[in-house]
Amino acid sequence: MQGTLNELEDLGASLVALTPQKSEHNRASTDKNNLNFHLLTDPGNAYAAELGIRFELPADLRQVYLSLGIDLVAYNGNESWTLPMPARYVVDGGGIIRAADISVDYTHRPEPGKTLDDLRGLV
Repeated sequence: MQGTLNELEDLGASLVALTPQKSEHNRASTDKNNLNFHLLTDPGNAYAAELGIRFELPADLRQVYLSLGIDLVAYNGNESWTLPMPARYVVDGGGIIRAADISVDYTHRPEPGKTLDDLRGLV
């Protein structure tokens, strides 16, 4: 999405990402990837749960994550072992969701162009 940031802003939009990561990990991601948008922290995936897009990793998958050096408890700062489903929302100035792309498959994310097209449909 970083690559579409100028186009998004030209259309009057802002880009914000929500993640369960602790803020220090968000800062590291922002610095490492030269991100020019805000990464906001959703502690415990509480907001993701409200949206119905939070899921809990089963015990066997937790072990796979740990074997790869991915400790969600340490990274996210809670014991929930939950993650949000990949989701993108286009929200208008009144806070109404006008377009949504959500997938239960973390490898499937909409192309940034799809988000731009959704946004253009509002202008």
